[in-house]
Amino acid sequence: MSLRLSTVILPYRRWHEGGRAAWERAEELGFHTAYTYDHLSWRSFRDGPWFGAVPTLTAAASVTSRMRLGTLVTSPNFRHPVPFAKELISLDDISGGRITLGVGAGGTGFDATALGQEPWTPRERADHFAEFVLLLDRLLTQDTVSFTGDHYAAHEARTIPGCVQRPRLPFAVAATGPRGMKLVARHGQAWVTTGDPTIFETGTPEESVAAIRRQIERLTDACTGIGRDVKELDKILLTGFTPDRNTPLTSVDAFVDFAGRHAELGFTELVVHTPIPDSDFDVDERVFERIATEAPAQLS
Repeated sequence: MSLRLSTVILPYRRWHEGGRAAWERAEELGFHTAYTYDHLSWRSFRDGPWFGAVPTLTAAASVTSRMRLGTLVTSPNFRHPVPFAKELISLDDISGGRITLGVGAGGTGFDATALGQEPWTPRERADHFAEFVLLLDRLLTQDTVSFTGDHYAAHEARTIPGCVQRPRLPFAVAATGPRGMKLVARHGQAWVTTGDPTIFETGTPEESVAAIRRQIERLTDACTGIGRDVKELDKILLTGFTPDRNTPLTSVDAFVDFAGRHAELGFTELVVHTPIPDSDFDVDERVFERIATEAPAQLS
């Protein structure tokens, strides 16, 4: 399988002031999927414009026709599975079956406290995440769901007519720990990683590759544990968070080298951030577009 190239478009621009154009341009450049972050606000963008993921993806679906769309990633921090399932079914319908749900446990950032709650502990995040994914899976595959868990409940929740994609839209599950890997194995159509955050600041690209290899070994063990072939799963790397940072986006050759090293690990999709001036994702737009149009042929 050739290595697919996708992008993330952060929702910081008004739709009629560059937002729409970014999604249209991503499709013109031939990206496999264009994702957006599903946050209430994020890091250095906290005090600036930031729009909702679901309305943004709905608008993007209306101005594109080929490219897949999705979240990278949604978390339980501020969402409940029942209303969110309705939104996903609607998105999948409007897009003609082009939606992928990237989903993760979330963290301790702004989303974790925006509703007035205390941040969850790592164990609490894992508990919520497991139940969130389980209930979403049921809501998106069954017409009527009743469920009582420790964190979420549903009473005769109707999700008719279900997804255009059957049995439901695909889940791309972000995980690195044992519990998360088991969720990927049981519910995922894809696995997502950003690498090992503990070596982002001080590690080397070689150490990052070794750390990701260990993650894939844990994923393989989780799949083997339930009798699933790990090769059934797409493997997605969200770039920009390994020690390489933006170096792979400085030239086509640099990107092809980076991509080749990760393709050897078994990745089927690499995701790059659409450039944003004066941010961590500030790269040369012309080089970025050359990578989008020239690199895929070298990665097939």
